[in-house]
Amino acid sequence: MTHTDTLQDYTWLHEHMGLHGAPADNRVVVAMSGGVDSSVVAGLLKHAGYDVVGVTLQLYDHGEAVQRKGACCAGQDIHDARRVAAKLNIPHYVLNYEDRFSQSVMEKFADSYLAGETPIPCVTCNQTVKFKDLLGTARDLGAVALATGHYISSRSSGNRRTLYRALDGDRDQSYFLFATTQEQLDYLRFPLGDLPKPDVRALADQFGLDIAAKPDSQDICFVPTGRYTSVIEKLRPGAAEAGDIVHIDGRILGQHDGIINYTIGQRRGIGVSSSDPLYVVRLDPDEKRVVVGPREALLVRTVQLREMNWVGDPALSEIPADGLPVWARIRSTQPPESGRLHVEGGVVRVTLEDGELGVAAGQACVLYESGDDRARVLGGGWIASAKPELTFSLDAGTASTGRIAAEA
Repeated sequence: MTHTDTLQDYTWLHEHMGLHGAPADNRVVVAMSGGVDSSVVAGLLKHAGYDVVGVTLQLYDHGEAVQRKGACCAGQDIHDARRVAAKLNIPHYVLNYEDRFSQSVMEKFADSYLAGETPIPCVTCNQTVKFKDLLGTARDLGAVALATGHYISSRSSGNRRTLYRALDGDRDQSYFLFATTQEQLDYLRFPLGDLPKPDVRALADQFGLDIAAKPDSQDICFVPTGRYTSVIEKLRPGAAEAGDIVHIDGRILGQHDGIINYTIGQRRGIGVSSSDPLYVVRLDPDEKRVVVGPREALLVRTVQLREMNWVGDPALSEIPADGLPVWARIRSTQPPESGRLHVEGGVVRVTLEDGELGVAAGQACVLYESGDDRARVLGGGWIASAKPELTFSLDAGTASTGRIAAEA
């Protein structure tokens, strides 16, 4: 499946959709962001004969971002989605989800940073607004499925659907969709999961869509200035409280203007000088401390997860006592690495064979069945804690190397 001319017999699409009856008898709601990917999904389904309804979400006050490239779900993107729907001759609705988005995503984003975490708002948005609220709206519209432009594959497996990494590894978005529940997964469809991006742009051109060459969205949509700290300060006035910058050996090296300006693993812009490279290794919101140390202090081999979502086999309650072999992905930009999943007394931990540098609470740990490019997604969770290999106590003013304890 590499050429657009072979894509347009739509046999592959019908097989992927896995819906009963003629396409015209199946209403599918398409989440249209105004970008190339979701527009092509709407075009594919319309040309393949499905009863398509486009829905675009207005998620925040888009006044500041109308002219900003690289954002989504606002301003120009809403206008683009309208034009695509008109070109395809499908009904299109714009739903104002600003209040839901603010409560479910933006407020949580701010609180997470204040707690010393590094949040991923795009995952939270998929988890709440898009795959909960919008999915419910799609059902209300009489749709048998909700289709999106995400690069991830889903396949029928008996009476349920399973998730897999996308064909286009550079576009794979499985990291951002780990929180998709089985119920949601059975209703969702991802038609682009088996297509490379060049084919998608070529299809947009063949459908006559003037957004065929539109750049992909890259920024966090509600940070139009590119400075997330300004958003946090607006949502939580006075949040940027000053404090000490402390070395892991207990020395106070300087002061900072708020822990929201720092992330785990940060090296540049820390605000202190040193003959040796220093990295942010811990954020202590209770004491308002930014803790710094050498690079080896960033190494983590065990992470504890919260809010676990699992769509794999066996069930979490049936994970063997010695753990389940998995492949874990800590960052969206890095490949999965070999590890082991442990579930004991309701506590979920993942041990990483090689370890990771700069793991922060609030990030995601996504689990796969293998390290293959098209591996099945088993689920994942939010990182509640990440215990470094190098243990240290600021009170004692010492740091020592040693394997971390089994309980994180």
